[in-house]
Order: sequence, then structure tokens, then C-alpha cells
Amino acid sequence: MNRQEQISQIVVTAQQMRDIEARIFAAGMPVAALMEKVAGLIASRIQTLYLSEDTILGDAEREKFPASPRHRVTASSSFPRLNKIGILVGPGHNGGDALVVARELHFQGLEVCIWCPFSKLKELTSQHLQYAQSLGIPCYQSIEDLPDCDLLVDGLFGFGLERELKDSVASAINHLNDKSVPIISIDVPSGLHTDTGEVLGTAIRASYTFCLGLWKLGLLQDQALEYVGKAELIDFDIPWADVEAVLGNPQVKRIIRATALSTLPLPRPPVTHKYKEGHLLLICGSRRYSGGAILTGLGARASGVGMLSIAVPESIKSIMVSHLPEALIVGCPETKTGAIAQLQLPENTDLSSFSAIACGPGLTKDAVPIVQQVLESANPLVLDADGLNILAEMGTSQTLQKRNALTVLTPHTGEFKRLFPELPDAKQDRIKAVRAAAKESGAVVLLKGARTAIADPQGSIWINPESTPALARGGSGDVLTGLMSGLIAQAVTRQLPIEKMVATAAWWHAQAGILAAQERTELGVDAFTLTEYLIRVISTTLEISDRC
Repeated sequence: MNRQEQISQIVVTAQQMRDIEARIFAAGMPVAALMEKVAGLIASRIQTLYLSEDTILGDAEREKFPASPRHRVTASSSFPRLNKIGILVGPGHNGGDALVVARELHFQGLEVCIWCPFSKLKELTSQHLQYAQSLGIPCYQSIEDLPDCDLLVDGLFGFGLERELKDSVASAINHLNDKSVPIISIDVPSGLHTDTGEVLGTAIRASYTFCLGLWKLGLLQDQALEYVGKAELIDFDIPWADVEAVLGNPQVKRIIRATALSTLPLPRPPVTHKYKEGHLLLICGSRRYSGGAILTGLGARASGVGMLSIAVPESIKSIMVSHLPEALIVGCPETKTGAIAQLQLPENTDLSSFSAIACGPGLTKDAVPIVQQVLESANPLVLDADGLNILAEMGTSQTLQKRNALTVLTPHTGEFKRLFPELPDAKQDRIKAVRAAAKESGAVVLLKGARTAIADPQGSIWINPESTPALARGGSGDVLTGLMSGLIAQAVTRQLPIEKMVATAAWWHAQAGILAAQERTELGVDAFTLTEYLIRVISTTLEISDRC
């Protein structure tokens, strides 16, 4: 993995970023020089996005035209022409960055104006304001006096803001949001907590956020997403040694394409057989919820697992065979309500015969003995849906601490609350909550959401930085459980890190949803359709990777 990929993975808190910058400044980098470099990069990006007659495509756009890395499109085809740019200036160095951006855009012949409502500024920021005014750039203190602009650049507050915004500044931010003018925020939209993504009273609703140096944790929290817009990293060449010195291990990381692809069980050895490629047992479904079993099985099929066995109530065995003819469908005795009453595995087979087990989708809470049985096994185990609900009633942490094998839990926020009622609210700080849950239970915990977060018991965190609301459909989670379980079964036989395979499954699942939404709109991605895109997205991604 190259330096750019390493940097793009890293996620930091406000304090970690302060410590990294302190090392850079202590090594001799002048604050003013760094400000000039960062602001120059921002100004250049603004010109690329909005101002160039011919716009060079960024990485995301370039993937659509992989054969022509410098393919150009006219700016007018994507963005309107800008007549006036407003620069929002705060009292700290974030405001200084914004003022250098203003100066650079002014030197390019653009009409720029400044709004700075603060009388006390940091010395360097004050100097930049004085120089901007000497160039004839108009500066306003009242938001009502700021002329109508085609674009705003938000440099009010950078990382580290913790106080609630009130009074005139809060009113001004609300006024700007109401204008529906595109806003580019420098580092963090003003008003967001850098670590939690909490809105501190009010916050800028950015169209773009240019995160500086390293990704800030708050930008990857669900509650921040409607304020962040499209987030991009502005890499200003932080020395990797400084990052390592401050962060150490464990770390919070974004799941990126390079890490996901490197974890896939590919290529396969030339001489192998189905049991060497993992044997997965799914225990799922009921007479009432046969669809959950089907979708979980289809997700597992897409993982490429060598052998797939699916234990279901006898009454739905035939429908399972019709959808998954290659799987071994095990019909089990069932309760009066149509749930699995007991596992009835093939002759000479027991739970130790499998590389991994997944249990829960469509199971119903009448299958308590089944969940108890798999929890007593020595297999890596994925629990989802009713498997989680039954575990919660048994007592999550005290039950899991008795296991001698890895457990993966896949709750949404409601299930998380039932599993860990004493832990921090996952809706307020997902990262803090999922880390505490993994430490307390000894399990790998995947907390579903717009930015799925995964924690292992050692404290490492993975965050999936991209997804789509198209996945907010019943059955999407069942597909993820099957896909993840199939990858874990292969990881066991190949002795690959299971925690990373969980992260890869989350990334793969989201990317399939994104591709499906692009082709079918967000309304057209039902769970069954999603399963059809799982292989497509990986083959497409591998093709792009080979060409790059």
C-alpha cells in the first residue's frame, strides 16, 4: 500500500490532529508556510470544480473514464459559472486559511468578498485580513451586508470546536443555509463537533467539505452526514512518521478499496477443492419468514464460499432448494409456530464440521434452544436479527465471555440498545459505543448505519465511508449476513484475519448497493436485486484496479 492509500485510511480525533500538527511545527515547519500550502491546494480545487473552462476529473470521476485519466469535461456541464465568491472568516487559523483562499482567488481575477463578524482574531489571521483589505477585497461584519454570492467558502471554525454556537453567529449560519447557495467548508463544517459529528446548536450545511491532512472522525458519524456534503481529503503531505508516532495502535480507519481487495480470498490456488474454500452453515428462516433464509443464502453464494449448508424448518426446504440448488439444504424438525425446533444435521456431521456458522435471519424468537446450541460451539459465529434478540435476553456480555471462539454481532441501533443497554447511546457517538461494546463482550461488533462501524475487542475500528440510502430496505441486512459469513468461512480455512474480512464484507455490500442505485435509482434496489449486483461490483472493481 502506498503512502496516499495509507493516509486516506487514517481517521483522527481533534486531539490527535493537534498532536500531529504540534510535531510538524516543532520540526521547523512555519505555521504561515503550512497555511499558504493548504490554502493554495483548496483554491486550486475550487478552480478545478467550479472555475476552469476545462475541468480535470477527480479520482471518482476518473474511474468512470479509466482509459483516459485526463479526460476533460467543460465546467458548465456540471457546475454553474461563478460571478461572486463569499469567504466566511472565523477568528482562528481556519479563518486564516479562508483568507489566503480569498487572496488567491482574487489574484486569479475573481470577484471575492469577505464576511468576518469577529473583532478579535489570531495574529496570523489578522495579518491576512489586513492584507486582503489592502488589495481592495471588501469585508463586511454584518451578514445582512454580504452581497449575494454564487459560492461560499466556510472558514468560520475548524477542528476542535466544542462550544455551542449561539446568538448572532448561529443566526447568520441559519441565514446562509436558507439561501441554498453552494458552500465549501474548510476541514469541518462550522458548528459540527470534530469527534462526534454532533451539531453544536447549528451548523453549516456544506455542499463540499475539504478535510485537511487526515480524515476527522466526526465527518464519518451518521448524525453529521446531512451537513458534510461530498467530503474530500486535501493531502498536504503530513510525514507518515508523525502519524505513526501519535496514533500508534489500535487505530480508527476508513475501509478503502485497496484494503478491501487485498483481503478478498483471491486468487485461489490452482489445486483446491470445495472444503478448502470454506464450509459455511447458515441457520435461518421459519415458516413465516422464509425470505430471510433465501436472501441470506444468496448473499453467502456471492461470497464464493466452497460449500454452503443451510438449516431451515422442513416446511420451507423445497423453496430453498428452488432458489439455491447448489447448497445443501437441511430440513429440520419445527415447532408449531414453524420455527426450527432442533438441528438435524446429516449423518457423521456436527457443528465442528463447519468453518463458520451464521444464525438468525428469519429465525423467530421461538428458536432459543438453537441459538444456545450454536453459542456453545467452538466455531466462529455470526449472529444477526433474531439471533441477536435471543442473545440480548440471555445477557449479551456474560454469555459471550464464555465462548472460546470469535463471535460477530451485526446490530442496527435498536438491536444494539437491547444488546448493550448500559453502554453509550449509539445514535450519539457510534464510534465510542461500538468500541465499548466490543471490549465488553469480546465480540467483533458491526454497527449498521449510513456509516457502518466495526470494532474488535482490541480496540481497532473500521468505518465504511461510502454507502447509499437505497440499502434502507427490508432484507438488505440478511444479504450482508450471508456475504460476511461466507467470507469468514473462507478466512478460517486460509488463516486470514477475520476482523478485516468483516470490514471487507461491509464495503462490498455497500458498493453493490451504490452500483445498483446508479443503474436503477435508489427506489429500485430491493434485497433480491442487491444480491445480483454483489458479483458485478467486485468484477467491475477488479477490472478498474487492474487498469490503474
